[in-house]
Amino acid sequence: MEFQITKIDKEKAWELRHKVMWPDKEIDYIKLKDDHYGIHFGLYHETKLVSGVSLFINNQEAQFRKFATLQEEQGKGYGSKLLDYVLNEAKNLGVKKIWCNARENKLDFYKKFGLLETNNRFIKGGRVYIIMEKYFSHS
Repeated sequence: MEFQITKIDKEKAWELRHKVMWPDKEIDYIKLKDDHYGIHFGLYHETKLVSGVSLFINNQEAQFRKFATLQEEQGKGYGSKLLDYVLNEAKNLGVKKIWCNARENKLDFYKKFGLLETNNRFIKGGRVYIIMEKYFSHS
């Protein structure tokens, strides 16, 4: 599996999010008001952007959001490689806690990376989300 992970601009992230998450909505639906503060990462297979995620750091806490992999590329390990990279990147940037709003059906995926379920859950767009988090120790 040949791939490359790199920072991407928010417009590339928007394109991928729109295609994967809400193709039937207007593009503005997938934009976040904080996108210009985020660090956006993309995983390319050959020359094609197949997976992306946005990282938002606030002091020593970070949230990753809008994690998306093209439908036809899911299950090939690209998302795992990208998430692993972003978790390491966050830790290297001095982040002590990272968290995300995980869709209920994706809990096991995030648990593989050491994220733990919290008791915080909510419903958005008819989907159940659970906040998951991971703490890093910096020696």
